[in-house]
Amino acid sequence: MTTAPVNTFSLADDLAVALTLAGEADLIAMDRYRAQDLDVQLKPDRTQVTDADRRVEQMVRAHLAAARPEDSVLGEEFGTTGESRRQWIVDPIDGTANFVRGVPIWGLLLSLAIDGVPQLGVVSAPALGRRWWGATGHGAWGQQDGGEPRRLHVSGVGELSEASLSYNSIQYWDQAGRLDNLVALTRAVSRTRAYGDLWPYMLLAEGALDIVGEYDLKPWDIAALVPVVREAGGTFTSFDGGDPLSSDGVLATNGLVHHAVLETLG
Repeated sequence: MTTAPVNTFSLADDLAVALTLAGEADLIAMDRYRAQDLDVQLKPDRTQVTDADRRVEQMVRAHLAAARPEDSVLGEEFGTTGESRRQWIVDPIDGTANFVRGVPIWGLLLSLAIDGVPQLGVVSAPALGRRWWGATGHGAWGQQDGGEPRRLHVSGVGELSEASLSYNSIQYWDQAGRLDNLVALTRAVSRTRAYGDLWPYMLLAEGALDIVGEYDLKPWDIAALVPVVREAGGTFTSFDGGDPLSSDGVLATNGLVHHAVLETLG
């Protein structure tokens, strides 16, 4: 007895679905952004969740249940449903703390992983008027304020001494016992900033940054970022050079300085 294929959808088909969902998610989230009656609660891990997070993820799940019923879904707010080689991974609002405080760096992260490898990712930050996406073999693209998409490519910086780094959070590096490693890296590069959440990875894909490193992450924080960075020509790994989804710490670079960064971090 032969097993039928999971489906016959192409990545282009799946990307069209993901982009449609990003548009819907933007509308839901922006309707609640800076709302006076925004419901904010603390989860058991002491991170914040809002009614907007839940509404966005519920919408994504409902749409996927109709459009891709054989696929499984992993989401930050409602866990895993289904079992399939094809898994959609969703963070309804990456940067919820920013969302709550009125800082515009937040957005939807939506990815499709096949056999555990992220094959497409959509990153949508409506408060910035920005959206980025990438899919294996289809390149990485960015769009501002609904304008024409433009192809993305990482920088050509090849020397660590000329590179720009975003480290995201000193506290998480400290908690991971890697603060001294971070300090060594900051001494080796040209410029350091902590832009935070989804944005630095997209700046990397656009060629505006060269290195992004971060700790204390879950698969839904990472999966959508990976295809965009890789399709823009970058490299995305764990800090030991392995699978980024299997670690709580990740390193993304323009590829040219990746080995040097890993060596500097020890």
